[in-house]
Amino acid sequence: MAEVTTGQKAPDFKLVGTDLEPIQLSDYKGKNLILHFFPLAFTSVCTEQLCTANGEENDYASLNAEVAGVSVDSPFVLDKFAKENNLNFKLGSDFNRTVSKDYGVLFDGDFAGMTGFSMRSAFVIDGEGIIRYSETTDGKTLPSFENIKKTLQEIN
Repeated sequence: MAEVTTGQKAPDFKLVGTDLEPIQLSDYKGKNLILHFFPLAFTSVCTEQLCTANGEENDYASLNAEVAGVSVDSPFVLDKFAKENNLNFKLGSDFNRTVSKDYGVLFDGDFAGMTGFSMRSAFVIDGEGIIRYSETTDGKTLPSFENIKKTLQEIN
């Protein structure tokens, strides 16, 4: 599994959006991007992670930043999840797990007999496509929204 580090070029990606249209890194050129990977939709910590990101929307907009969420769920599940939680940003399906692998966040351990989902993590990618912040948690813990915001402030 690849490992990405701060200061390096972010791996390009192509996800399937909830509208079945592609979501790509190039869609965010010139903007800062907060890329939230989460294990599975409709679980408590994942819901908290994305709803917290949604609540930061105004602060992020003032810092020239947008949010995108990534999981291995199907685009249909993600569409329902986004609607039920009133999320105002795009969710992308990494159903084939290539983006999670490229970012080094594909869980290959065993959790209740399941494997192959994205580890809870967050990346801040600047408008030139450079990773400025990355964090992968133990799964039970949210990424540091304070550190994400601090990184965005430093970029601007």
